[in-house]
Amino acid sequence: MATWGLVIETTMGAGERKHTEANVVAYVRGTRAQALAELERRARSYSPEHPRSPRRRRLLRASDGFLLVVDGVWQSFVTRFTVAELLEDSDAPAVPEQSVEAPGGTVAAPGGQAEETERYADGVPVRPAWLGRDDLP
Repeated sequence: MATWGLVIETTMGAGERKHTEANVVAYVRGTRAQALAELERRARSYSPEHPRSPRRRRLLRASDGFLLVVDGVWQSFVTRFTVAELLEDSDAPAVPEQSVEAPGGTVAAPGGQAEETERYADGVPVRPAWLGRDDLP
C-alpha cells in the first residue's frame, strides 16, 4: 500500500516580500484516490493567512491536487494542495507510532502524531488533541 504526502504550498508575506512556503501536513496510506479525497477535504476548509480581507475565493481541481486562489483588496494569493507519493524519508520512524482511519484510508500527521479519529459532521474532533496530555502546564 502506498504512502501519500499531502503538501500545501502557500503564499506568505505581501508586496515585494511575498514568497511561497511548502509543508507536508499529513500522510495517507492507501490509494491515490483516497489521498485526493482527504486533500480535497482539507482544501475546502483551509483558511489562508493572506489576504486579510478576502474579496473572492476560488478552488480549482488540478491533476495532482487543488489550487485555491483568493483575491484580496490589492493582490491575489495562491495556495496549492498537492498529493505526492512518498518514496523516501530520511527521518521516518521504523513503525508508525499512531495512525487513524480516514474515510477509505489511514491519515497520520508528520512526525508520527496522528489526527483524532472521531469527528463531528463539520470535521472538528470530538476529543481535543491536548486533552489528557501530561506535558502541558
